[in-house]
Amino acid sequence: QVQVAESGGGLVQPGGSVRLSCATSGIIFSINVMAWYRQPPGKQRELVARITTGGSTHYADSVKGRFTISRDNAKSTVYLQMNSLRPEDTAVYYCNARPQWTVTDYWGQGTQVTVSS
Repeated sequence: QVQVAESGGGLVQPGGSVRLSCATSGIIFSINVMAWYRQPPGKQRELVARITTGGSTHYADSVKGRFTISRDNAKSTVYLQMNSLRPEDTAVYYCNARPQWTVTDYWGQGTQVTVSS
């Protein structure tokens, strides 16, 4: 059974930092392209960052220079370090796993990040 579980969300002040974690099981983690998406209130889900099996990364323009995605294959976990947070980063953040060369997606249930003073 595939499990994808996000953690680390919460309330943070503008300019602050938070690190999200996404632990997986039931998949061969090393062959999965991992990504973080987010869904702000009243808006559609959008890609935040992606990391390939080889470690190449891609970021949405809105988070470049502020967010960093990384993966630990030994722990089957992907991380999202978020710095210099802004109120517009407020969203539910979702972890996504996609086995390379497939269109199968595995999603977590999401973790809320609220940026507010």
